[in-house]
Amino acid sequence: MRLTFASRFAASQRWADPLAERLQPLIKRAVSAPPVHNVLDGVWLGAPLHPPLTDVPVGAWTTALLLDTGSALSGNGELGAAADRALAVGTIAAVPTALTGLNDLRDLNGQSRRIAMVHALANVVGLSLSTASLAYRYKGRRGVGRGLSGLGYLISSVAAHLGGDLSFGLGVRVNRTMGQAVPKSFVAVLDEAELRDDELRRVDVDGVSVLLARSRQGEVCALANTCTHLGGPLAEGSREGDTVTCPWHGSRFDIRSGSVVEGPAVFAQPRLETRVQAGKIEIGFPGADGTELPELAALQHQPAKAEVHDDVAAARKGPE
Repeated sequence: MRLTFASRFAASQRWADPLAERLQPLIKRAVSAPPVHNVLDGVWLGAPLHPPLTDVPVGAWTTALLLDTGSALSGNGELGAAADRALAVGTIAAVPTALTGLNDLRDLNGQSRRIAMVHALANVVGLSLSTASLAYRYKGRRGVGRGLSGLGYLISSVAAHLGGDLSFGLGVRVNRTMGQAVPKSFVAVLDEAELRDDELRRVDVDGVSVLLARSRQGEVCALANTCTHLGGPLAEGSREGDTVTCPWHGSRFDIRSGSVVEGPAVFAQPRLETRVQAGKIEIGFPGADGTELPELAALQHQPAKAEVHDDVAAARKGPE
């Protein structure tokens, strides 16, 4: 997707790099506790938290603009008072929205980070103008207040446009397994005896990278190898018990279910079915031919049962 002029301009702002390099470590320290960043990421919601929060200030400020316009044209004081209340709601709601946005900034780099920095600074300016507008309205200087909030709305609209490009143009906070299709049938990928107990093994099936691992109970598990957060290769990460950690940004997933244990990822890792036949590990998802990996969560899922043959079990046990 070609970026818009505004996003290309924002991406060219090299001054944003040193500013972001100073800001990101501060953000990471501030949200270092898992309960904190899990809340801000939206792990509890199963979706990114920042995008839905933006609807409140954008909607409230749009309402204030329309009410201000109606008040100015009609001279209706009640419309002006309603505009003040709507502006206040948007300004208050912008605070948690900004906090979740800063939280999302902590792992970005390259042009995504530059656009995000311009997006954030534009939002700060827009919020400052809205706050100043409220102050002038309180003092009875409604004309100045309308002008400030109108200018703030214009700047915040540009910021919102940049945020949209970050998501839809550059894939920030988009499930990175989208576009990867489920195998049309069970496919043999590996000899069962080759998969060691604590190993994280990458296999490729029809161009899709899949992570194979054994749970502590011996079940063969298969997850999408591409981290749903920003595309990190899980097979190159680390493992603790039945949890795998992405090597890029530290997202943690349950190997057995794919569920998120810790952010920044908020989308579960798609999980494929496994079975063992004739000593071969096979992976697939019956009844989901051609379905993209993120869509598996909407299908009825029965966890695969571990199949450990006697000869393989004996080989693991070793000589007595």
